[in-house]
Amino acid sequence: MSGSVNKVILIGNCGRDPEVRRTANGDAIVSFSIATSESWRDKATGERKEKTEWHNITIFNEALGKIAEQYVKKGTKLYIEGQLATREYTDKEGNQRKATDVVLNRFRGELTLLDSRSGGREGGEERSFAGGGERQSFSRSAPMETRPAPAGGGGGGRTSAAIDDDIPF
Repeated sequence: MSGSVNKVILIGNCGRDPEVRRTANGDAIVSFSIATSESWRDKATGERKEKTEWHNITIFNEALGKIAEQYVKKGTKLYIEGQLATREYTDKEGNQRKATDVVLNRFRGELTLLDSRSGGREGGEERSFAGGGERQSFSRSAPMETRPAPAGGGGGGRTSAAIDDDIPF
């Protein structure tokens, strides 16, 4: 195989307040969990079912770690983009364990706060932070935001823009 990809995208709610630890040389490591859920209606019973998955998030990026520490709280809706990493550790009983985390490395990863600043206000502000060395972005655009309909109603009539009917497909 000439190349490979290790990329994870999650949209979910923060399960606990971020925990900040420091390495021996003072670098911050921020960790928290995120819950993603899916729901469906059981065909046999008609009952509503839900399944929740929990994901461990670890941030090694200093700038994103500061953002998480300052703005992320339990319940915050987040967009996370990172990589899967598996680690081994020994638990309190001396058993060897493995855990898989979504990691936002020093020069990779993205963290977007999907909640508004006031917590529940509709039409809130989306704040996006990308980890890439000097490249830090702050975005106020919300892609899922509704846009006003064009003037003229759009009730089935032609708009001012011409439609090309010569498209071969």
